[in-house]
Amino acid sequence: MPAGGGLLCGASGLALLLAATATHFWLQRRVPGGTASLGLWRTCLGGHCRPHPGTPALWEATRVLMLLSVLTATTGLALELSIVASAARRARARVAGVTLLLAGLLALLGLGVYTAGTLSLLGPARTAWRFSWSYILGWVSVVLIGSAGLFHLCAAAKDPSPESSEVAGA
Repeated sequence: MPAGGGLLCGASGLALLLAATATHFWLQRRVPGGTASLGLWRTCLGGHCRPHPGTPALWEATRVLMLLSVLTATTGLALELSIVASAARRARARVAGVTLLLAGLLALLGLGVYTAGTLSLLGPARTAWRFSWSYILGWVSVVLIGSAGLFHLCAAAKDPSPESSEVAGA
């Protein structure tokens, strides 16, 4: 059954991707009276959070890519769960694998755009800021979701069952 490792990696990767996208600890720095943090959706200073006053286009692109990644990973996870109940396991495993690889690629692009954009936007002040745990969760989710996709593609290639979708299409 191909669902074991792929399902575990896919589910945990999706959970981390959701946490990374929703939280506001992508960048942090120490300031008098506490810490300041920046996320995709809001800025926090000393425990008081507010939406970004003006969002650069690169951060908007990151938001879109991360949301598309969440939606694609959710679709891939739903396909993973449907493998057990389906006669066309090989085809569904392939589609789940490709979908999860696409989700990982979208998150990778989003994190890459955020990294490049943030370093250029902060300029010389970037030495005071540090990438924080939400950002790191995003990178870990890329690895987990990409691994889930590869696990499913490998499982589909090694599945000895006849492909019922090929019989139905003939």
